[in-house]
Amino acid sequence: MDDPPFNKVLARNIDTLVAARREDERRRHVADRISDAVTQFTGSMRFVIIHALLFGGWIVWNLGWISFLTPFDPTFVVLAMLASVEAIFLSTFVLISQNRMQALATKRAELDVQISLLAEHEVTQMMTLLDAVARRLGVQVEHTSEIEDAKQDVDPGAVLDAIAQRQESDERSKM
Repeated sequence: MDDPPFNKVLARNIDTLVAARREDERRRHVADRISDAVTQFTGSMRFVIIHALLFGGWIVWNLGWISFLTPFDPTFVVLAMLASVEAIFLSTFVLISQNRMQALATKRAELDVQISLLAEHEVTQMMTLLDAVARRLGVQVEHTSEIEDAKQDVDPGAVLDAIAQRQESDERSKM
């Protein structure tokens, strides 16, 4: 295998994410697999074409446009009932798939937050070290208040609280 066009850490991360995705797929329940298969099929042009042919044929047959075929649903009540029942089941399958996809998206978002928090902490540590080196070497630096701010770890709970307070304030001001 050729070396990838990026560093080994990124290649390892890609392998880890692919392996995690495979493991998630392997652990899916049969009901989730069925639901996803149904949702995937119903979201295809094949499904649209099949339905256009079936419903179109049903309508043509029951309008009496073909002389040798006797209409069996001239008021289309049976067709409407079948379409309604199908819509109920299809919407349920779609909701099941969406719920599973939302759970995966939440899991990925939580991973993103953890990685961002780790990166922020590492940058804070580097700023502290870089500031100490600059002081040791006697390097004069402007904007020292910004450097001091960057050397402080961010408390995610405090950030979430501040966001919530600002949102509440915005909502109150709109009333």
